[in-house]
Amino acid sequence: MRENSGSIDHIPTVTTSTFERLVLQGDGPIAVEFMSYSCAYCGALEPILQQAAEFLKDKETILRVNIVIEQDLAESFGIQGTPTFVMFLNGSEVGRAEGPHPTLSSLLAELTQPFGL
Repeated sequence: MRENSGSIDHIPTVTTSTFERLVLQGDGPIAVEFMSYSCAYCGALEPILQQAAEFLKDKETILRVNIVIEQDLAESFGIQGTPTFVMFLNGSEVGRAEGPHPTLSSLLAELTQPFGL
């Protein structure tokens, strides 16, 4: 966790160099948000995503990839827009959510449905 504009950031950022270790070799359910800090929708979703990460912390890991910096990583997963969530279970993609509705209940449903949580 890190402090982000006066609030706690519950979502670690992964890079090309850490993606394999943290996501593809990670254990259990992992949701990766492919986002951009210049994306207004990503910014609007951020406080709700932080709540979801805190709520799910014992069940699911949520990570983020900044597609502006990690363009090759975003391209390798066919990311067309932001935010896009890709869900992984034991290193395999099991679901996607593109531009989920910015409500806690909707986001929780999108992030947990592929895992049956």
